[in-house]
Amino acid sequence: MAASSSLLSAARCSLLLTVAVLVLVLSHGALAHGDSRAGLSSSFYDNSCPSTRDIVRRVIQDARVADARIPASLIRLHFHDCFVNGCDGSLLLDDDGSSGIRTEKKVPGNNRSARGFNVVDDIKCALEKACPDIVSCADILALAAEVSVELAGGPSWIVPLGRRDGTKTNIESANDLPSPFDSLEILQEKFRNMGLDNTDLVALQGAHTFGRAQCQFTQKNCTSGQDRGTLVNLDVLTPDVFDNKYYGVLLQGRAQLPSDQVMLSDPFAAATTAPIVRKFSGSQDDFFKNFAASMIKMGNISPLTGSDGEIRRNCRMVNKKTY
Repeated sequence: MAASSSLLSAARCSLLLTVAVLVLVLSHGALAHGDSRAGLSSSFYDNSCPSTRDIVRRVIQDARVADARIPASLIRLHFHDCFVNGCDGSLLLDDDGSSGIRTEKKVPGNNRSARGFNVVDDIKCALEKACPDIVSCADILALAAEVSVELAGGPSWIVPLGRRDGTKTNIESANDLPSPFDSLEILQEKFRNMGLDNTDLVALQGAHTFGRAQCQFTQKNCTSGQDRGTLVNLDVLTPDVFDNKYYGVLLQGRAQLPSDQVMLSDPFAAATTAPIVRKFSGSQDDFFKNFAASMIKMGNISPLTGSDGEIRRNCRMVNKKTY
């Protein structure tokens, strides 16, 4: 199934790729990548693909008309990508025996729950048509997360760009993604290992202000006769709007996910996360400001830049070497 998905994605883009002009690709590449030691920059695509964010936004706007869950799904992809190997697009890779790739999509934290991959494919196809071989899949995830939040009524931020795509996955690390059943102490350790502090933890968990979860992962679990995959709103008040009402739900003890409620109820919470929950509940401006800062911070986890990695032509597979 993974191989057929990769082939289907490749077929959808093949027509676009055949019209790419070599001179355009080379000139764009020189402008985009520059010094191999270069880091991330908000102006990275200003010359090589100035319409990058507009294209990402247009595709997501179209997708969310048919599926209101897409914005929340896309930000989750960015989160789960950055927590494994850094923000390198490794989560997007399908199984590929010829390249020795084992997909991260099948680990417990992603299997049958990570979604939105087809929207990423559509964004990549549109960008390949406009700017062949220029915009990385890792940068697509970072931009898609920001655009998704903005479209849902949340804050907007300037996304540092210039990530390149990894050529390998990390199943061991993917198996240790933050879990809905982690204690606060474990969550803090996992975030700390990524260079993220308690404010980042509480702010980034705030992305649960929109989207859905399977009832098997919730505090109350599934009701009698309910399928384990039945979806429930993470924010029971405004499930498709990015706002701070999620924190008010926590204060009422009504969070859907155990890993959300522990930020208030865990014995370690009183001196660490609980005051931040109360602060964000009382001020949406504070939440938005800190969420944007934490997203930028998370997006800076071990990016590949310069000549490291590659710019994948298909986000589901590494580029085939030509000799």
